[in-house]
Amino acid sequence: MTLTIDLFGTFGFKEAGLYADYERLHPNVTIKESSTENEADYWKALQTRLAGGGGLADIQGIEVGRIASVTQQQADKFTDLNTFGAASLKNEWSPAKWSAATTTDGRTLGLGTDIGPEAICYRTDLFRQAGLPTDRDVLARRWATWDGYLELGRQYQAKAGAKSHWMDSVGSLYSLITGQQKERYYDASGKLVYKDNPAVKAAWDTSVKAAQEGLSAKLAQWTPAWNEAFSSGSFATIGCPAWMLGYIKGQAGSAGQGKWDVAPLPGGAAGNWGGSYLTIPKSSPHAKAAYDLVQWLTAAPQQEKLFRKQGSFPSNLGAVKAVQDVKDPYFSNAPIGRIFGTAARTSPVQVLGVQDNDVNTQITNALGEVERRGTGSGTAWSHAEKGIQNAVG
Repeated sequence: MTLTIDLFGTFGFKEAGLYADYERLHPNVTIKESSTENEADYWKALQTRLAGGGGLADIQGIEVGRIASVTQQQADKFTDLNTFGAASLKNEWSPAKWSAATTTDGRTLGLGTDIGPEAICYRTDLFRQAGLPTDRDVLARRWATWDGYLELGRQYQAKAGAKSHWMDSVGSLYSLITGQQKERYYDASGKLVYKDNPAVKAAWDTSVKAAQEGLSAKLAQWTPAWNEAFSSGSFATIGCPAWMLGYIKGQAGSAGQGKWDVAPLPGGAAGNWGGSYLTIPKSSPHAKAAYDLVQWLTAAPQQEKLFRKQGSFPSNLGAVKAVQDVKDPYFSNAPIGRIFGTAARTSPVQVLGVQDNDVNTQITNALGEVERRGTGSGTAWSHAEKGIQNAVG
């Protein structure tokens, strides 16, 4: 039997050897993964396949910003995992992680993989060249606020000049700041509130300031130029949800080992950016076997191994406890278990709307206009509003 699994970005299952482990335990099973780098492209293709009923994998990954769309608008297209006994696993996840993938009538449509507690990843070699401190605890104090983070960026930029920039993109900065908020685009009733949310306005203004001051390398995330910049030194810091660790390792390669470090997030609050679920479309001819694989991949031992190998922070509570003392040699022996574990425990449980990611994409696209084209803040924001109106209807 061949089981197909379709994902986006770098989930790390293959890289951590989990597929090979499962195939050794189940000699009759071959796992075939396909992956799309950009989640927005992945989601668009998934919608096309769901509408047409063909081309779907046995297992489909779903980003946390899309899970409300699945449970509220597309539940009839996905298998209720409770039919295979998933309900007995409920206590292995936090109530928030479990309930997000559960419909109002109690169907469980996905099991949680990782979550995205946030930090800052930074290049110690570039900091040193610019005369900045490299100790993560010192930096955490210096950038206790976002203003402090931007001030360090100005100091870096004054030394680095045009050859390197403080951050990769202001879209990344914006996503970090809004990840610290319980409500950003929707309120608990499902109403779209981004226009009147002061937290969104503050994140926008901070990001615009960073763009206008030239602190960004102007690199759109998930593009070839952005990928290359992880090793070229085009930027010194990047917003770093836990899953980004594995991505950095993949792009920077062995030459990057020891050049990167991790420090707690600015802004005085923890935050979350991303995290995912594994689901099984109803079209899968191997639903039970697919469920067995999903259950195994998301169980505590596998989530623990994935964090130790790739940095994807677990959502399974047993794995969370097991990784609290983990350090990562690639990232200068940073205590990633402590840093991300603290962030995970103190991050707000975000309110997620049915088109959360669509709203976020339009706003970050508009910020890209500010940093790459010099578009004024007011004009760019109006473009974001128009794009959101077209996206959400």
